[in-house]
Amino acid sequence: MHDEHVPGLRRRGFLAATTGAAALALTGCGGGTDDKKGSGTGGTPKRGGRLRAAFAGGGASETLDPHLASLFADVARAKALYDKLADYDADLSATPRLAAKWEPNKTLDRWQITLREATFHDGRPVTAQDVLHSYRRIADPKQAFRAKASLEPIDLDASRATGERSVEFVLKRPTAEFPNVLAAFGAYIVPEHASDFDKKPIGSGPFRFVSFAPGRSAVFRRYEDHWDGAPYLDELEFVVANEESARVNALLAGQVEYAHELTPTTARAHEGRGQIEIVRLRNSAMQAFCMKTDRPPFDDRRVREAFFLIADRKELVDGALSGAGEAGNDLFGKGYEYYADGLPQREQDLGRARALLKKAGAEKLKVTLDTSAVAAGFTEAAGIFRDQAAKAGVTIDVRMGSKDSYWSDILDGGTLCCYRSGAMPIEAHISQRLLTDSTTNATHWRHKDFDALYQQAQSTRDKTERSAVYERMQRRLYAEGGFLVWGFADWILGTARKVRGVETKAPANTLDWARFDKVWLT
Repeated sequence: MHDEHVPGLRRRGFLAATTGAAALALTGCGGGTDDKKGSGTGGTPKRGGRLRAAFAGGGASETLDPHLASLFADVARAKALYDKLADYDADLSATPRLAAKWEPNKTLDRWQITLREATFHDGRPVTAQDVLHSYRRIADPKQAFRAKASLEPIDLDASRATGERSVEFVLKRPTAEFPNVLAAFGAYIVPEHASDFDKKPIGSGPFRFVSFAPGRSAVFRRYEDHWDGAPYLDELEFVVANEESARVNALLAGQVEYAHELTPTTARAHEGRGQIEIVRLRNSAMQAFCMKTDRPPFDDRRVREAFFLIADRKELVDGALSGAGEAGNDLFGKGYEYYADGLPQREQDLGRARALLKKAGAEKLKVTLDTSAVAAGFTEAAGIFRDQAAKAGVTIDVRMGSKDSYWSDILDGGTLCCYRSGAMPIEAHISQRLLTDSTTNATHWRHKDFDALYQQAQSTRDKTERSAVYERMQRRLYAEGGFLVWGFADWILGTARKVRGVETKAPANTLDWARFDKVWLT
């Protein structure tokens, strides 16, 4: 592991050196105050000022190409510059954005989308051709754009513009939840002739581009003509601080006004003390160990089941999350629509785990667990699980990875790693991470019959019947999948006391998370 000391912050004299756990990935933010909207005491919104927001970043390889957005910093910058046709509300339902409305035909295989009147930052209207161009770019087979798997149901060759602001999407099969496709992560609309995303990005979002230094900072300015109203802030600056301690210290020193992703320990130390505001969303971030199902030892389902039974989930939640969360049950999306909550809660069973490992010929198994200070609780979880596994005769070697490249490193490398995810519909989790052609399939779960069940669920008009298919899929993942989901963590951020309008009910990856166009400074 290498430790980068945040050049973007040092440039501004924030911190010459930092310590502590870095933080980043895919999760939620929200509510430690009594206000529905925002830290502080609310009040009448006022215009003006620059808000500086500190996020963990991705190093010199960062880009403003919204179709490559993966880390929280990427997504926050992308949503400031760009819009999608739809986005996810706090309850993970799709809500219209650039799409004013959508209407299916009776067989659910054609959807008519009507665009609202919106303009790009250069004054040109957002048109149906821009939408088709954006989706075709995402679907390029030579690229690995985030939303590619989510857009798979669309026949983009057959889809067409039916007017300047209307699109007919022709689908490969009936899709009952097509609005979720429109809201898919990374499915941003860019101008038809967009090219230089890092030097002159042009979107239709609430802020327009000023400057960008990869791995350091990005500065955006209010777009007065945004279709949803101009932001209150004059300017928005994203600064990169990979260490959580750097973000906290910068917030305490008044060098930033918003610090993304704080640890439970930090929250307890500062909550209610008057220096900064702590904002929480309870149990919003899936915490997991990710097993590669296509290579030894985890290509044997008995080994995967043994690892499910090795985990003491309460000890992991108490130790790695300081109790700020609740136990998981090896499935994503606890509390979301279609979640299979009828399955028995898994408990540690070391005797059964040993028996399964013996049957698999893995009695003295040794395996490497990749982790990193890239996310709060990762290193602690790795150490706790290593000790739990030893009780079952398994030797785990914990390997520390780079904060800058961890997420790309673990996608195809290694066999076992720390993992987490934020809010998204269960069907989106499946389409992006569990289908044969999913571009972020970290467990390498590739089964054509599972793919077929997903397509069946998507094609089922009746919600009760569709729910039954999703439950069948989750029962299989519960029995033999590659995600050992041990907990769901609170998501925590901090703001200066003068910050207002931060939504306290919005998980990360949803519309109102990092919604800086609705934030103001007192």
